[in-house]
Amino acid sequence: MSDSRQYELMYIVSPDVTEDEVAQLHTRVEEIVQQLGGGVDKTENWGRRRLAYQIRRHREGTYVVELVSGPASMLAELDRRLRVMDQLLRHLVVRVDEDLRKAGRARERRQTLQQKRLVARGVNSASAPSAVQPLEEGDVEEAEVSK
Repeated sequence: MSDSRQYELMYIVSPDVTEDEVAQLHTRVEEIVQQLGGGVDKTENWGRRRLAYQIRRHREGTYVVELVSGPASMLAELDRRLRVMDQLLRHLVVRVDEDLRKAGRARERRQTLQQKRLVARGVNSASAPSAVQPLEEGDVEEAEVSK
């Protein structure tokens, strides 16, 4: 899967559907994604929540979010198959791999900037504490002597 991308799939299941049926629905979605050459990386069932507005005379729905990876060609067919499922009130697929890549680069920049600051202060980056370490009894005396 060289052209594999990551997508976030969110769907709202009708409140009439039981938890077992939600699990079966998730299994069906996972099978569809695998048939189309992708895979489900992560699934979160957010549970039943109140909808912002009424959808098909329902005020509540079960929210499910899945992180899906696969080729871009998978989206059109996945969207078509989700649209015909009666249990789903709404669904949305958003590409997130660019956002995850940007967040990773920002995290790397923060870490390198932190390392540069430590080096500028004269702290060895290998022995630099990731968090503040409590001083030992002998350290207090050495700190007072070095003043």
